[in-house]
Amino acid sequence: MSDKPALRARLRATRDLFAAQSSTAIRAPEAFVERLTPGMIVATYCPVGSEADPTQLAAAAAERGCALALPHVIDRAAPIRFLAWEMGAPLVAGPFGLRQPDESAPEIAPDVILTPLVGFDPRLNRLGQGAGHYDRAFARYEAAWRVGVAWSAQEVPALPADIWDVPLHAVVTEQGMRCHSEP
Repeated sequence: MSDKPALRARLRATRDLFAAQSSTAIRAPEAFVERLTPGMIVATYCPVGSEADPTQLAAAAAERGCALALPHVIDRAAPIRFLAWEMGAPLVAGPFGLRQPDESAPEIAPDVILTPLVGFDPRLNRLGQGAGHYDRAFARYEAAWRVGVAWSAQEVPALPADIWDVPLHAVVTEQGMRCHSEP
């Protein structure tokens, strides 16, 4: 299927159904935790709707001495920035139903980027919301370890990939972590 809007709609429906049956956050697999070192900056996100919840991944990172960041979005066209954040710190409402740090928080460069997914395939190609925010962030922070967070039901046999699509290094689901290649 090469029609990304139709594929997004189908995968969102699958994600909604799966999430309704599993209301827990994605657990931090040992392989993920072992990659974290004190001082790393881990960009996480606050899930919207049925997105897989990375809270336990972020908590594991904080326990390992990593600093956390959250994306800050202005609109569909502007690139996302990653702003410093501590778990439990207040957040403000952003566009698209996002909860994000206030724009006055310092911008920091992530070493790890946890990204929500609409879908993924065995080659760890990803399908996002379609605005290209994470594709642009991956290009900006080339050295960052790109980790998708999703429900296993969001995996499809193959995804259409455009020239600007950047594959993930790993995907974490409720079933564990799958790695593609080392960053």
